[in-house]
Amino acid sequence: MSRITAVDVFTVAVPFARPFVLGSGAVGGPGQAGSVVFVKLTTEDGVSGWGEQRALPSWSYETAETIRSVIERELTPILLELTPFDVELFHARAARRLSPSVSNGFPFARAAVDIALHDAAGKLAGQPVHALLGGKVRDEIPLCSAIGVGEPAAVRSHAQESRAYGAYKVKIAGDPVADAAAVTAVAGVAGDKPIWLDANQSYRPTGLLRLLDRLRDVSTLHCVEQPVPSTDTLGMRRLRQMTALPVAIDEGCFTARDLARCLRLDAADLVVVKICKSGGIRNALKTAQLAAANGLEVLGSGLTDCGIGFAAALHLFSQLELALPAELNGPELLADLYVEGLSVTAATATVPTAPGLGVEVDEERIRAEAKALSRG
Repeated sequence: MSRITAVDVFTVAVPFARPFVLGSGAVGGPGQAGSVVFVKLTTEDGVSGWGEQRALPSWSYETAETIRSVIERELTPILLELTPFDVELFHARAARRLSPSVSNGFPFARAAVDIALHDAAGKLAGQPVHALLGGKVRDEIPLCSAIGVGEPAAVRSHAQESRAYGAYKVKIAGDPVADAAAVTAVAGVAGDKPIWLDANQSYRPTGLLRLLDRLRDVSTLHCVEQPVPSTDTLGMRRLRQMTALPVAIDEGCFTARDLARCLRLDAADLVVVKICKSGGIRNALKTAQLAAANGLEVLGSGLTDCGIGFAAALHLFSQLELALPAELNGPELLADLYVEGLSVTAATATVPTAPGLGVEVDEERIRAEAKALSRG
């Protein structure tokens, strides 16, 4: 086994190609970069593994500063005692060092490291990451277009540009009138393609009922994701009893244990699986397996990942049954992915087959931009 001998962490301001706004606030836009933390693990054999994680404190509590600090101060001492194959041991020790509280502790920092462990392990084994997980069942992952909060004309234009996609995920922001106008604009372009609403915690039950009443003639609504605050699991349960539209849980469910509570409370019809909130690939897979065993549909998503996180999600989703095309919007929204080796054609991504994540990371650019950012 090849022991890990070095851990390098880089913070980069990643540029967006187009504006993207959630119900909880802006993510980024042209001239408005988003912070991404990249992690490089190096083994005694000289093999490297890469991970990444976007910092989005309007979505979850971790910032670029906390992600970097946790990796450097808390997780690196653990990693330097392990090999890239010790994924479960890493998570067990990390959970003891960083108390998980009612859910997992610092999942974004741990996810970045987890992805890097899988990348390095795959390279050492000469196998793609999906083979380490048990093998893929599909070669391609259809993608869903991500349409941010905006005026009807803007979202209609985005939907028209995204005609190749098999589904539309439309962000809503808590205003029934404005949100209904935006969703109706997308529906006018989408035809019979499914529309996946995402409130990002911006609604209360009565407000959502007013929105759905305004959208009663839109027959292609597939579900509404996380309409109420993440802590309001009982509010999710009430909504399931109040509306026929299926309810998906996202920010309210980070781990398999969170999902178990959700299942006991009958609080959701679908669960959104993200590597970032799960704390890594293997933990995300556990959540998906629990959902499948209990009859919940799985929605695949990310957090506007660059190429490293995007590739990791492709490996994971290649063995899952997803209810809709995956909402992995990095290629759609970012100006660059910082990797080579990805294939995305006509809104369909090909699962990489080279060892590890199967992508070549632009390390020189990451180092240069991290250095420039640190200088201010």
